[in-house]
Amino acid sequence: MGITNSNKELSTNHIDCGDSFQVKLSLTAEPDIVNNPTDIVLILDRSRSMAGSPFANLKNGAKKFIEIIDEATDGTKDGEIGLGSRIGIVSFSDTATQDTQLITSVAELNAAVDALTTSSYTNHADAFTKALQLFDPSSNNARVMVMFTDGQTTVGGDATPVAEAAKAQGVTIYCIGLSGNGGIDEQALNSWASSPASAYVVITPNDEELEDIFSDLAKNISKPGAKDIVIKDVISSCFKITSLSIPTKGTASLLSETSLQWKIDELGAHTSEGASLEFTVLHVGPCSGTIEVNESISYDDKDTIR
Repeated sequence: MGITNSNKELSTNHIDCGDSFQVKLSLTAEPDIVNNPTDIVLILDRSRSMAGSPFANLKNGAKKFIEIIDEATDGTKDGEIGLGSRIGIVSFSDTATQDTQLITSVAELNAAVDALTTSSYTNHADAFTKALQLFDPSSNNARVMVMFTDGQTTVGGDATPVAEAAKAQGVTIYCIGLSGNGGIDEQALNSWASSPASAYVVITPNDEELEDIFSDLAKNISKPGAKDIVIKDVISSCFKITSLSIPTKGTASLLSETSLQWKIDELGAHTSEGASLEFTVLHVGPCSGTIEVNESISYDDKDTIR
């Protein structure tokens, strides 16, 4: 399918009867890693709040990510990432460490992940700095950072300028957040990630989901961009769609007061690409209390198996 991330956001979690709110749909797609060799840096938070099951699940997720990329590049789990792609590991607490360079050995990458231990504070700026230093400016490989963190910056200052510098150099940044003991700074993750942030940021309160999140991201990074995308979104009869913005990619149209269709000819075929669509929804009652906004949402593209 080629879709690396999809998201649906509401502008509020509470409205009065008759009020309206915004809904935002977002998609991200990547080119085929087989035909577009990619250098990927996993940036892993090892601050003290990660101790225990979160850190164990993070390690499992990172190793699953590596395994999937290994198989995707040459069709076999042979322990070597093939066809020019590479992965590097950077970890951070109060300072960041380049635990590997950009390499192809799955055994070395897994050993680096297994050797990580938790300690101290959270320095996102140094993490991005060390990750950016791993990339070879002379390489034609696509460049991707996957930042994982469970907390807010406590030392090292604002990481946003470093993340912006990386994006200006063509680096695609994904951010995975775990709502940890110190809480997560969602605004910071949105500012660090590639645009639209809603398509490049995933936040979960449950560390048991980390392995699946890393797995899904790896599977989709390794697939080609999507073509002939059709999304149909149907909302509950308690609401109606009152306005529809022009999407950042493709075209959108209202099918009825409670349904819309979004079509995109091509997304992420040649480079990492995100798209978003916003629309306004009005509560028309008589229903009240806790109400599901969505009735259904469907996705289809040229490569979807039917």
